[in-house]
Amino acid sequence: MSSTERYRQRLDAERDAAAVYRALAARRHGVEHELLIALARAEERHAAHWAHLLDEPEVPPHRLGLRARILSWLARRVGSLLVLSLVQRAELRDTYREEPDATPALAADERVHARVVAGLARRRRARASGTLRAAVFGINDGLVSNLSLILGVAGAGVAPTTVLITGLAGLLSGALSMAAGEYVSVRSQLELIHSPPPRLDPETLTALRGAGRKELALAFQAEGMSREDAEQRAAELLTEAHVGEEDTDQVREDVVGSAAGAAVSSFGSFAIGASLPVLPFFLLAGAAAEVTAAAIAAAALFLAGAAAAVLSGGPVLVRGLRQLAIGMIAAAITYGLGNLFGVILD
Repeated sequence: MSSTERYRQRLDAERDAAAVYRALAARRHGVEHELLIALARAEERHAAHWAHLLDEPEVPPHRLGLRARILSWLARRVGSLLVLSLVQRAELRDTYREEPDATPALAADERVHARVVAGLARRRRARASGTLRAAVFGINDGLVSNLSLILGVAGAGVAPTTVLITGLAGLLSGALSMAAGEYVSVRSQLELIHSPPPRLDPETLTALRGAGRKELALAFQAEGMSREDAEQRAAELLTEAHVGEEDTDQVREDVVGSAAGAAVSSFGSFAIGASLPVLPFFLLAGAAAEVTAAAIAAAALFLAGAAAAVLSGGPVLVRGLRQLAIGMIAAAITYGLGNLFGVILD
């Protein structure tokens, strides 16, 4: 590849990256918006470096590549977690390390970008952790439990209609149980985390003005603020304009997600996972249905593990194979026990 072609590829890649960061920033606010805009501007500066090396009087207008168009669409329609996870994987490749025409500063910028994107992705994962955990666990549990149930019953040699009814019953009961359990679990965790501190009434705040400022700052430090932020917050709260305005209903960063969201996510994901092994029994019977159910479940288990790896930034193949192995081992054990019980009961 000639230098000119390589420069054009680099230029297009930097422009694509800037567009994706701006699409992500369009749906964010505050610090996250500022960080994403800063990343976009940095990518535009990098693009100017490659445009300068092309030494052409006029750089042609840029048309986004397919990947950048898809990521930008996902950022605007779906949300930032998936896109940040995919961008994080791209930034970690560090393609400038071996690029002879990249300045040390430019290469260093890209490595810093990888860290910034990883930090942003980690923030999004923390906020969505409850719902994501429920979805991943629900799909996996639905696949493994219902496949094991169906194969266990089928292994016992019962009629095809009995296998089908058993699978449908397992789907409904399991989905409802998962949703109820997830709601109670997350709700209890939220209540533990968000238990409000004792309220400071206006009289107390007025009495604290002056020498009591340090004590009030200690309370904010105990709630997670840095020393500087705590002292600033105490100073603001104790000024004449703010006395009596303490906001005890301030929402802290949610690291477990919404209880209702987790319940709905758990119900839906379990139902989706549990329905897949049932489908072949509507059309097939006997060994053909069992093999088809196992094949569909195996593919779904691998994809569920791979999807979780993409969102978490982990190794896709390893996570996919791990989830596949766990599910298939459980199903094989249950099928073997079903055969054994069928022989004993006969």
